[in-house]
Amino acid sequence: MRKTIPINMPQIDEQEIAMVTKVLKSGVLTTRVTSGSMVERFEGAFADFVNARHAVAVNSGTAALHMALWVSGIKTGDEVIVPSFTFIASAEAVALTGAKPVFVDINPRTYNIDPEKIEAAITERTRAIMPVDLYGLSAEMDTIKETAEKHSLKIIEDVAQAHGATFKGKPPGYFADMACWSFYASKNMTTGEGGMITTDNEELADNLRWIRSHGEKEEYVSSMLGHNYRMPEMEAAMGIVQLQKLPAFVEKRRKNAKFLTERLSEIERLQLPIEPRGCKHSWYLYTVRLRDSDKAERDEVVEKLRKRGVGATVYYQVPIHLMPYYRKFSERRLPETEKAARQVFSLPVHPGVTPKEIHHVADSVVRVVK
Repeated sequence: MRKTIPINMPQIDEQEIAMVTKVLKSGVLTTRVTSGSMVERFEGAFADFVNARHAVAVNSGTAALHMALWVSGIKTGDEVIVPSFTFIASAEAVALTGAKPVFVDINPRTYNIDPEKIEAAITERTRAIMPVDLYGLSAEMDTIKETAEKHSLKIIEDVAQAHGATFKGKPPGYFADMACWSFYASKNMTTGEGGMITTDNEELADNLRWIRSHGEKEEYVSSMLGHNYRMPEMEAAMGIVQLQKLPAFVEKRRKNAKFLTERLSEIERLQLPIEPRGCKHSWYLYTVRLRDSDKAERDEVVEKLRKRGVGATVYYQVPIHLMPYYRKFSERRLPETEKAARQVFSLPVHPGVTPKEIHHVADSVVRVVK
């Protein structure tokens, strides 16, 4: 039986194991005060990497989104503009604050929120825009920033899939008030779980740090409502090593993605992903579209690829606005979102995919689709 090439796979070796072991031997597994901790080291290194003044480590990407909305004062009765074609965490974090997620359609070429459609979704209750850098490609953040400034809205950029990407030479978060990162096991770099919020705003950063640990401005004295969103020391230790490897990880992804684009360009039925001018794609996922297909035909192609050992996967089969809990937030149809959900599928390009394997992925797609 052929071994399946997974859609994503964490790249861990003895360096991460040594760092985590160091934490275990120290006996300090978590800390309420980060001074001198692995968490503090990781935050400093990550802030430098993305050219941000502040980085606040937390225990998941979802926690990062929730906290960013929280410190922005988003509350019941407010509205936050989000795409529906993404992972549930974006809209979920909005709903957790009591606010209403307002879904906007996507650009069918980039799969990111269409900035031209944001304006029509803004109401007197809108407080923020939450674009998502889907699949590792930055949203059109300059245009989104112009709209946000026009209406005095916060921008909370969901960059959970965009480690190593750039937009017009700037890292994710540059055009936003805050950027929210995930270090889930499948991401371009991982701490197992874990997340980070980056910002240039010192007041926001301070409030995020206090919220992260029960609203404590000093130990055991809560000055504001908070939560336990702390990142454990072992995760931070792994993150320090993974961050050092991230540039090489992204370059390997880019190399694999380039190969697939060259090989699959001969297939007329496939719409291949793009890297717009001025963007650096980090290729968290290499996502193609089976033109003029319905869900059944797309799913059949995915199943045939899996039988050939290619871990093709669909992200995302059900748009958020069509999920049972979230239907109540939107009655409008999102045609480009719904069409993409029926036609796209993703192929493995992660750093663990060998030259032999990437050739097999390309050969398999050519055989199955042509």
